[in-house]
Parts: sequence; C-alpha cells; structure tokens
Amino acid sequence: MQTKFKKYINRGLLFLTLASVTILPMVTSCDKEDENEISGVVLESFGPMPIARGAELVFIGYNLNQVSAVVLPSNIEVTSFNEKTSDLLTLTIPQDAVEGLITLKTPQGDITTKTPITYSEPISIDNFSPVSLKAGQEITISGDYLNLVKEIIFTDRIAVGDTAFTSQSRKELKLVVPQEAQTGKIAISNGAEEPIIIYSSAELTVTLPAFATISPNPVKAGSSLTITGTNLDLVKQIVLGGDKTIAEFVSHSETTIELSVPEDTQDGKITMFPASMVGVESSEDLILVLPTVAVSPTTVKNGQEITVTGTDLDLVDKVLFGGDTEGNIASATETEIKVVVPDAAVTGTVRFTTKAQKEVSGPEITIIDPVFSSFSPDESKANNTITIEGTDLDLVVDVKFAGEVSGVIESQTETQLQVTVPVGASSGLIQLITKNGNLIASSSEITITANLPEITGFSEPKGTPGEILTIEGSNLLLIKELIFPGDVKATAYGVKTDEMVQVYVPIDVEKGYGNITIITYEGEQGLSPDLFIGGTDPITDETIIVMDFEQHGGHDGYWDSGWSGNTEILEENGNIFLRVNGALDGWILNCNHQANGAPAPVINNVEDYVLKFDIRIEEGITGAENAQLQFVFADQWNYWYGAGLLPATTSGDWITVSVPVSTWGLTGTFDLSSGTNGLYGGVIPAGVSLDNLRFDPK
Repeated sequence: MQTKFKKYINRGLLFLTLASVTILPMVTSCDKEDENEISGVVLESFGPMPIARGAELVFIGYNLNQVSAVVLPSNIEVTSFNEKTSDLLTLTIPQDAVEGLITLKTPQGDITTKTPITYSEPISIDNFSPVSLKAGQEITISGDYLNLVKEIIFTDRIAVGDTAFTSQSRKELKLVVPQEAQTGKIAISNGAEEPIIIYSSAELTVTLPAFATISPNPVKAGSSLTITGTNLDLVKQIVLGGDKTIAEFVSHSETTIELSVPEDTQDGKITMFPASMVGVESSEDLILVLPTVAVSPTTVKNGQEITVTGTDLDLVDKVLFGGDTEGNIASATETEIKVVVPDAAVTGTVRFTTKAQKEVSGPEITIIDPVFSSFSPDESKANNTITIEGTDLDLVVDVKFAGEVSGVIESQTETQLQVTVPVGASSGLIQLITKNGNLIASSSEITITANLPEITGFSEPKGTPGEILTIEGSNLLLIKELIFPGDVKATAYGVKTDEMVQVYVPIDVEKGYGNITIITYEGEQGLSPDLFIGGTDPITDETIIVMDFEQHGGHDGYWDSGWSGNTEILEENGNIFLRVNGALDGWILNCNHQANGAPAPVINNVEDYVLKFDIRIEEGITGAENAQLQFVFADQWNYWYGAGLLPATTSGDWITVSVPVSTWGLTGTFDLSSGTNGLYGGVIPAGVSLDNLRFDPK
C-alpha cells in the first residue's frame, strides 16, 4: 500500500501543469479498502497543457484500463495508447488535432473533460528559397506551423499580411517579395497582441540595380542622359548632383534608363534608388558641360552691349562684370548672347555662370570713363549755368562742387554738359560722378563769386522749433530771408545786427540735420553750416551713453523696466525707450546692470560734460514739474535733483533736459563701469517717457 501511495505522489509532482477535469469526493486515505470501493472509471487530471502536437498526452485517474477510446477534437478517435494501466493512460497527439474538450469512452459511459485541450504551436523557419531574388518575385518559406503565421516581416520593418500570401499551409508559405524589401533576415509572426516573432538564420539577398555606363559624360544641362546597367527596372528615382531628384524618365527598362538632366544640376555622383530607398551610387562623377566664350568689344561704356559668341551659351544664367555687378541678358541662343553692361560695372574680368553653379571666366572688360576737358566760364555765381566739355559725358550722373553740393544737369550729350551752379557751392574743383561711381575731377578750379554773409556758427547747440536760434558771423545784414529745411520760410525774427541774427525756428520745420538757405537783398543765395533741428539734442560721436534701453550684448531695455511694475519698454520708429504707465512714487524707475552687457563708461574730466536725458510728456499729463529724480551712478545714490527738473509739458514732443555736473561738484575721472546706474523716481506721473541718459561735452 505504501508503494502505491508513493507512486501517486510522484505522478503529482511530474504533472504540475495537468488540467483538472472532474470533482471527486475527498480522499482521506489510500488504503486498499478505499481504492477497491472505486469501481468505475475516474479521470482526475490530464496534461501537460499547452501541449505540442506529436507530444505525449497523459491522463491520471482510476480504472483507466477500462477506457476503450479517447476522442480528441475535432472528432479524432484514438484507440492505440502508449501506456494503459488502472491509474495511467498515455497517447500521442495527432498533428491534425485542434483545441477543444476531450471525451473518454468507458463501459459506464462517456467522460468529458471540463477544460479544453490547448496546444503549444511553435512556428518556425527551416529555410527559404530562392535565397537571392528581385523585389516582386515569389519566395517560398519552409518550416512548421506556418499555417498560423499572420505576417511576414522583411528588413526595415516592411510587413506583408496573410491576405497577400499566395499560398499557406503548415509546412510551407509563399508570397511575393514587396518592392520595398531590403537585404536582410526574414521574420514570421503569429500576429498576436503580444506576437511571437521568429527570425530566419540566413539573410535574404534582395537584388539592387547596378550601373554599367553613363553617357554622355560630360553632359549638357537640359539634355538627355542614358544610364545602362542591370535590374534598372527596380529604380524608382535618381538623384543627380545638387540634390536634383528625378522620378519621371524619358524611357525605362531593365537595362536602360533615359532621363532629362535638369538645368541646375551640379557635378557629382549619380545615385539610383529602388522602392526600398537603398541607394546605389555611381563610381564616377557626372560632369556638366561648360560653355565656351569669346567677347567683343572689350572696351565699353556702362549701358552698352557686349556680344558673346561660343558654344553652349544657352547654359549661361548670369553674366557678372567687375564690381560683381550682374548684366542684363538682352538675347540668347546656343551660340550667341548679347549682354547690357550694368551701370555699376567697373573695369574687371567678365564671368559667366550656369544654373549648375559652374563658372567660366572671359576677358577683362575695360569700362570707359568720361574725359573732363574743360568748363566755362571759370567764374560763376550760384544759380548760373556753366558748360562742361569732354568725351563720354553721357556717363555722368552727378556734378559735385566744393561744399559737397550737387549742380543740376540741365542738358547732356556725349561731349557737353549744361550745369546750374548750386546754392552753397564754393570755389574749388568740379567733380563728375559716373554711373559706376567713379570720380573725374576738373584740372582747374572754378571761382564762385557771391556777395554773401559769412556764418561762423550758432549760439545754441540746436534749432528748437518755436524757439530763437541765434546766427553768428559777419555781414549778416545782407540777409533778406531765411528758409529752413522742408522749404519753410522764417516769419519771425529777434535782434538783427551785422554780427548776429535772431530767428524763431518755424514749428513745422523738417527735423534732423540740415542747412538754412540764405537769400540776400541782391537775390544771391547761400547755405548755412550744418545744424541739428529738433526738440532733442543730437547724439554725436562724443556722446557717452549711460542708458538708452537698446540691445547691448545680453542686456536690453527689459533689464531696465523697473522694480515697481509701473513702467514699460516701447519702440517707435526704431527707437526704444521707457514709459511710465502708472504713477511712480519712490520706486526704481530703471537700473542699468553693467554685468549684463549694458554701457559701462569711464568719463575723464567729467567737469567738462553735461548730464542729459530726453523726455516726452504726453498731452494732458499734469504734475511732471513736481517730479524729483535721484540719479544712481556706480551704486552711489548721492545725485539728487528736486522739483523743477522736468518741464510741466512738452506738448507730446521729445525734448532734452540738461543737468550741469557742477550741481554735484563732480570733477576728474567718473567711473561707471561697475555696479548699477539708473534713476530713482519720486511722484512721476504716468505718461512720461524717458530715453538716452548720457553725458555730452559742454
């Protein structure tokens, strides 16, 4: 009895995976009497599960020697057993068995399992043929359980589903290799949510196209190119130099491809691509034909034509003259082109470039300059006409007189110019400016005669609209009329003497640097020296900027937009400035952090400078005159200025406010190159804008 009990224990350990098939009464002992009480067939378990077809299926129970047959799904009856005893029954699973419930035939009737039999079906690849083929040909895969395969995967994840298989059985599978397939291993998949994927041990070689010849080479852009080789029917696109992709061919066969070479193709290798996009590169470069050129004439004027003869001139895309200026191609054939010499061309080599970015150099082209022979009369007043004689004067676009003023060309031929002497002209050489910017000076000076006052300067640093401007000089009583930039006549004057004239700058004057036109009582005209006209003082080369809210390295105006949240950085007409958008009372207006790349000046002899800043008070804003400012320099908060610094209004215009550095007793070197520079504000109303905190020489 003890031997029998041991036997059952060993069976249980052996088949931990056996499936339960029926519920038995609790067995409390294994003595001979209990065993003898079971007279019919009892099935306790079977397995293993899942089981491979062809493997041995084991049944454990009681009186199994009475089983006459086992019926496997689907209706496969097995009567031949490997082992058959009272407590053990084994058989080999047929290859055509399927999943389902099992039935045991016994004298007492059928016993059907409560759980279905399941199978371990290891799909596998033994081999495939052919091992080398072209995309589009059929391949045969041999293995086992290939009837369960749902997908074939070629290299680079090119998958073919089972609906595209040409045939499929357990041992063999056939399909057409897709055009996109590449050389590499084949994989089969059961297509499950967590798929089983099996790879072949060998690689499938997918044939690629191959070059034999490229003709012609060199080739002319825009003409036909023929490629010969093998398996060229696989080619889907060809890439030429300059990344020129061609997908449409003139003709296409297994051995020949004819294509049209794009006009902007460049020298380089040719690459063929099949559907797999595995590129095949030519061993030799494709070379693009260069045109040949001959040029006449080689001495020419700006605006005239040159004639270029040669071969393949229809390839020419640009003609470049000296000064890298492009000429206009007036007409073009394969053997001749005519090109207009650009106005800006200077003497130099003419170059021809193709759309393929290839270049051919021609001869040096000499650009003719005018010859300045003479002028008459040799003395003249402003607004009088002089005559200039010479050759090729039709090339002249400007006539400059001393004083950097241009005369008006009244008439022009190749040999003569009639020029009106401009107001403001001084005695000196006359210069002819040509189309290409060359300067040709007269050999002698013209004398400009005039009975004009001499203006030596202005008392004020600028002309402020609506305010007096004081003109200084001699013979100023000759002045009858003053005309400001924008052709605006002055209508109001102050004191007038031979050495000083006070004039009110017209409100609608044109802002910026300009000259005042002087008209004398004798009708003669002249020009004042340059003068800045506007509400703000000009920024000059001598200006030392402390804060202008512009970009400086890693620093811009947003570093300076304040700590209070009541300021904003704005931009108008390209100028960046700070605007107070909420009343400020005791908070930082802005701060210029040197470490972030802002201006960091060191000022020598600061006592020779004036601190300035520009301000705009919008119309309708009140209280600005009560604002107080504390200037912060190099982390020093010692530079306070109380009420009265700002005006009550600027009528919406920008003006400059000046503070003499003597206010704080500054002398010597003033080092602002470290720490914080900025402004601390008290009771500054919204609508006030600030810009260009700076030091200007006195």
